[in-house]
This record gives sequence, C-alpha cells and structure tokens, in this order.
Amino acid sequence: MSGQSVDHGQMGQTWPIAEPDLLSVIKARLDHAAATGKLDQMNRQFAEKVKARVMRPVPVSGISPAEETRSWEFDPSIRIDKDIRDHKGNPIAVAGQRVNPLAAAGLSKKLLFVDGDDPAEVEWAIKHGGDARAKIIFVDGSPFELMKAHQRRFYFDQDGRLTSYFGIRRTPALVEQRGDVLIVTEQAIARKGRGA
Repeated sequence: MSGQSVDHGQMGQTWPIAEPDLLSVIKARLDHAAATGKLDQMNRQFAEKVKARVMRPVPVSGISPAEETRSWEFDPSIRIDKDIRDHKGNPIAVAGQRVNPLAAAGLSKKLLFVDGDDPAEVEWAIKHGGDARAKIIFVDGSPFELMKAHQRRFYFDQDGRLTSYFGIRRTPALVEQRGDVLIVTEQAIARKGRGA
C-alpha cells in the first residue's frame, strides 16, 4: 500500500462557522461592563477583597489553644543530596553530609506563635521579648491592627508553613535555640474565664 493522498471530493454539505469569535465576545462584554460602570465596580470589589485578605490573612488551620505545656527538640539539619561547589569548583558540601544551619548562623530572635485574636496570647508574647529579641508571628488575627496599637512589628504564618515545619499544633508557642537544636514549646497560659 502506497502512501499517496487522494481527493475524495465533497462528502456532504458544509456551512460557515456560526459561533462568534470568543475574543470578540469577551471584548464586547468588557466594553459593555466599562460603559455601564460595572467594570469599575468589579475592580473596586476585587481591590477591597485583596486589601481585606492582606489586613487579615487566612487563619492557619488545625491550631488551637494550648491546654498543657509540652516541649521538644527540633533538629534543623539537612542531608545534602548532591555535591555543592563554589564558582571555582571547590567543594562546599558533599553528598550525604549533614549540615546544620545553626552552626553557620544561629537563630537571631526567638519565634513566638500566637493567635492574634486572643489578648492573653498577645500579652504573653509581648512579655517574652521586645522587637529586638523576638518575632511575634500570628496564626490568626490582624497583625496590622495590633502593630498600630503596640508600636511594634508583627508577622503572619502564611499558609501555616512555619507551624507545619516545627510541628506546632497549639498556641502560644515559643521556638528558641539551645546549642545546635531548637527547643519548641507549646505553652499553657492563664486565659480569661479559666485557669491554666
């Protein structure tokens, strides 16, 4: 069998494409939305949603108040998968080597994880260190509102990355360096209406 093409002629009736061009439809809808003011309204609503999300990020899921104090050691060491070399080819680390980042640069500040909507937790964190000694990291609440009230920086654990990394499930929690490991403590504290 040879691979030649054959013209079979017209096999049936054909019609022109009846659907409008998708880009034309989108442009027409945008033009209509701009003319009626709906586009401006949509842009304002979008900007308000973004601002609200920045001012009050999505709470970290799975975190609850500490009812008992517990502590554990956290070793931040990593095992190198492949050789790492500098720009001249000199070895920096070899495959299989364990590297502890605390040996090169220690933890410069304590990390305090709190529910920013719980005044008892915020007060506990502020008592544990000023801006120069501690980073207060919210798992819920608005860091911006409290920055104004307390005249200090507050941070937020976006997507729960830090709490997941350290295994934190309760707040308030403290992470501090002790030698070549970190000590993580979930701290039970006195709260309004109940003892701890």
